[in-house]
Amino acid sequence: MRIRYDSEADILLFVLRDLPPVDAVEEPGGVIISYGEDGEVVSVEFLHASVRYLIRTGEISVTLQAERVPERVYATAGA
Repeated sequence: MRIRYDSEADILLFVLRDLPPVDAVEEPGGVIISYGEDGEVVSVEFLHASVRYLIRTGEISVTLQAERVPERVYATAGA
């Protein structure tokens, strides 16, 4: 996962997977969710990030901690 902030556009972007988006949905409040070909989320954009106090100059701090990443289990029909 990568996190980027574009100060000129005031967009906070979370790139969850390095795949091209094929579809996007803009949610109320200026959140855009982009989906890959497989229907899974590729990225999430927060528009007007500084106005919404999602980011402030000099106060960027990100902490990610994963002890273990669980494997995805998909149920199949008839299983």
